[in-house]
Amino acid sequence: MHFLPEKIDNYVVAHSQQEPKILQELTRETWQKVLNPRMLSGAFQGRVLAMISKLISPKNILEIGTYTGYSAICLAEGLSSKGKIFTIDKNEELETLQNKYFKKSGYRNQIEQFSGNALEIIPKIDEKFDLVFIDADKSNYINYFHLIIDKMNAGGIILSDNVLWSGKVVEELDPKDEDTKVLLAYNTLLNQDTRIETVLLPIRDGLTISRVK
Repeated sequence: MHFLPEKIDNYVVAHSQQEPKILQELTRETWQKVLNPRMLSGAFQGRVLAMISKLISPKNILEIGTYTGYSAICLAEGLSSKGKIFTIDKNEELETLQNKYFKKSGYRNQIEQFSGNALEIIPKIDEKFDLVFIDADKSNYINYFHLIIDKMNAGGIILSDNVLWSGKVVEELDPKDEDTKVLLAYNTLLNQDTRIETVLLPIRDGLTISRVK
């Protein structure tokens, strides 16, 4: 979903850093072999994620929603030399593809993968985080937030993807649309929680940056 006029969007992409070749390869293979390839972060958003990570130089990153590993590699670009990214996905069938590109990326030793229910896995990770990227099932965004907020270091960043949800957040709500209902509540939570300060960016399908005070 693009919220900018097409010409402007194309100009923005053309004048931003281009994705590394390995991520181009991962994108192609994802589209060839995996269901719902539109779940990929994509080249432009991937460069945004990489830039934010590089600005922070995090020691520990948590990613909720690995998919085929594209965003994990982008986030890993900014890790400190001894840093680590913990990434969780419920689909263990994607591990082979993830590992293929994690090895190619050069970050294999800094990426720890988990398969299963993130709500059960997160409490077992005994780390504090400098950067968290939430890009999984929308119905649990609020639950994820409550699980991670006390595991954040001061000044840490929480990135939340798909918060505009193809524009549904400003349309009349379908009572049966649980995902949009949760996202509306989540966006309000991020805007009102006094422990963080938040800016919602209209990048692709909406990306929120929340800084922990």
